[in-house]
Amino acid sequence: MASGIRDRVAILGMGCSKFGERWNDDAEDLMVEAYEECLADAGIGTEQIQAAWLATAIEDFHVGKSGVPLSVALRLPFIPVTRVENFCASGSEALRGAVYAVASGACDIALALGVEKLKDTGYGGLPQRSRGVLNSMWWANYSAPGSFAQLAAAYSAKHGVDPGDLKRAIAQVSVKSHDNGSRNPKAHLRNKVTLDQVMQAPMVASPLGLYDCCGVSDGSACAIVTTPEIARSLGKTDLVTVKALQLAVSNGTESGHSSWDGSHFMTARIAAKRAYAEAGIKDPRKEISLAEVHDCFSVTELVTMEDLFLSPEGGAIKDVLDGFYNADGGLPCQIDGGLKCFGHPIGASGLRMIYEMYLQLLGRAGPRQTKDPRFGLTHNLGGAPHQNVCSVAIIGRYGE
Repeated sequence: MASGIRDRVAILGMGCSKFGERWNDDAEDLMVEAYEECLADAGIGTEQIQAAWLATAIEDFHVGKSGVPLSVALRLPFIPVTRVENFCASGSEALRGAVYAVASGACDIALALGVEKLKDTGYGGLPQRSRGVLNSMWWANYSAPGSFAQLAAAYSAKHGVDPGDLKRAIAQVSVKSHDNGSRNPKAHLRNKVTLDQVMQAPMVASPLGLYDCCGVSDGSACAIVTTPEIARSLGKTDLVTVKALQLAVSNGTESGHSSWDGSHFMTARIAAKRAYAEAGIKDPRKEISLAEVHDCFSVTELVTMEDLFLSPEGGAIKDVLDGFYNADGGLPCQIDGGLKCFGHPIGASGLRMIYEMYLQLLGRAGPRQTKDPRFGLTHNLGGAPHQNVCSVAIIGRYGE
């Protein structure tokens, strides 16, 4: 019987580039920037890495379709490099490959790196995909703001929430994240915003206004992983280990018939349950210390709090307005500013989330540092609400 990967893989080092409008840098520059920090943190040489995974989602731009760009940019020692793409969970998918390789004993030290150069594409949002069977089914008439606005409408209808109350809660999510991001030098957007600014901003897709939508950025993040035993032999004493890393992919049920009401994400609830079981988490609202979730739109974060069983069904609005997810609340969420302030360079986002949890667990988060975190959770959601992929990861100190 499979027993999971809890505490079988340690994070040896991590790195993250500055996110933003990196007009003067190409994808290779961003890879190197994140990797140099990661390698120095790990305290090893490039020659010790035995396998690598590269995440990038928009293969037509800047990076390509293989693992070769990563190998060339970092001068990796002729090791296997695999390029992965799984919608917005691509970065988490790269980490999953590296973690599973170490957990299985296939290699001792592995690298996961995610990168994306989106600003140079010229798109105001994520590039539209225009080929393939899946795209012909539903991408042609799809827009991200419109789709997630439908999520807000479905949530409001299901729980009998006044649209004005939902709009205020969504706005508060944005205010909170911008406040957190103002303290992060690697964030793209570091400006604080007021509730009035968010409420009065131009509408994109009702009820989502300008400040309820994440931006477009360039960025990269990476991790080097190994076993706890090897990490200790390399002089690491304060170990952060992977407690769980679960992925759930839609089988089409959401769009196939009317059993799903459109007010939540089926994959997120499934992945969360599996992750908690793997990590030994019994009461996530009490046991999870911090969360980084996929706030591509602020309503997505609100709904995700219930999908992760951190808020009760229909109770996320109260928790948001009460400040439960604020930096000084019971369970800080997006303590680094989230997608709202970093933007969403797709291949990098999942690893960027893990990077923040890693810093927090080691007490290295500077002015964002929270008090004695125990477990950090990250959540990625890719695709459209009616067909998507969701990744949930939990990391914490070794042995806890």
